[in-house]
Amino acid sequence: MSSDWSKTESLKYFKDKVNEVKTAMLTTYNSENGFSSRPMGTADVDEEGNIWFFTNEYSPKVSEISVENTVSLTYSDIKNHTYLSVVAEAEIVDDREKMKTLWNPFIQAFFPKGLDDPKLTLLKVTPTDAEYWDSSSSSMVVLFNMLKAVVQGKQYDEGKHGKIDL
Repeated sequence: MSSDWSKTESLKYFKDKVNEVKTAMLTTYNSENGFSSRPMGTADVDEEGNIWFFTNEYSPKVSEISVENTVSLTYSDIKNHTYLSVVAEAEIVDDREKMKTLWNPFIQAFFPKGLDDPKLTLLKVTPTDAEYWDSSSSSMVVLFNMLKAVVQGKQYDEGKHGKIDL
């Protein structure tokens, strides 16, 4: 975050924002089709700032990550005007104990066999770079400030923006 924030404060801000939004757009890359994005429900953000997802071991994203493991995550909270962009290294982790710890009933909708599903695996995403945009104002305040900028012929102030030191 800003240089006057400790690593602990930056990590707390990061975790809070990820946990508020929960769903990220995960973007992977492959040389044949280029970039590919899909929504992913966040299972956890651990104490080191790693982001965990459940996934299908045989999905295209896993194949793409096995060749190019640099990924991008985007969290958008339009209602609260906060956004988070993360560049990270992804890896597949087949750890049944970790799965038990992270499991929740919502995941059952995607993996009806539960923890016994042989396709079930974890995707661990380790951030290498993170940026945020945070207006933290109501929609009416944001709209008012945009209109004020137009009327005054000035550029709209988007609010706080910066890198998060993880």
